[in-house]
Amino acid sequence: MVYPCRASLAVLGAALLTLQGCEGLLVTDTQSLLVPRFTRSEVLGFLAGFGTTFAAVPDLIAMLRRKSTQGMNPRMAGIIGSFQILWIWYGLVIASRPVVLWNTIGVLTNFFSVGAFLYFARRAPPGATRGRPALRHGEDRGGTDTS
Repeated sequence: MVYPCRASLAVLGAALLTLQGCEGLLVTDTQSLLVPRFTRSEVLGFLAGFGTTFAAVPDLIAMLRRKSTQGMNPRMAGIIGSFQILWIWYGLVIASRPVVLWNTIGVLTNFFSVGAFLYFARRAPPGATRGRPALRHGEDRGGTDTS
């Protein structure tokens, strides 16, 4: 069994004492230099939310261009959208504008993805399977023409 050496324990103890003394060094959430109406944390929240919210948009655009459900998983978008509703509620509780804004946009994006999936799934020709293109008349799964 390996026991920590005394030097390691001394370094760990010194590090803990140092961290205790850093309490006064915390960055206060001051007014933003970019937008004075917002605090720095709100500006950071808006930037972070932009990136995470619009991460799903390229898949949605690709599905709309293909006009098919190929490669789309509606369960994932539905589950994420449902839990983003809780994030909106949480954002209202803590009075965080970035949390409310980006999760509202996220809910709309994800539920639009599910709606588009359902729309394209209903329009798919009979025999088409989700995630695979429909067979053309006289074509088998091997891609050869049987007519």
